[in-house]
Amino acid sequence: MNHYETVFILNPVLSEDQIKETVKKYEDFLVSKGAKMIAQEDWGLKKLAYPIQNKKSGFYHLFEYQVDGQVIELLEVEFRRDERFMRYLTVKLDKHAVAWAERRRVRNNKTA
Repeated sequence: MNHYETVFILNPVLSEDQIKETVKKYEDFLVSKGAKMIAQEDWGLKKLAYPIQNKKSGFYHLFEYQVDGQVIELLEVEFRRDERFMRYLTVKLDKHAVAWAERRRVRNNKTA
């Protein structure tokens, strides 16, 4: 199983309940495919560097998980089918990135 991080941007017109529902749906999707969820972060509403679909902001969210590489393609197909997603990026983490992500989680938990 490989270690991955997925960051996605949700449409800013969604309500808080719709955002929670969407995040839960894709977390459940990953778990149903055998993923081990390590962390998830809600980065909130952020201004975009450039407009996407005539929108100037979006809700950012991060998933960190371990899963077999074939599941990533299935996840991204689901993202493309869902109009609530504006952008997404999945990155396979190497051992240095995994260590950095762990330090980031510890640092963020101290400030929370």
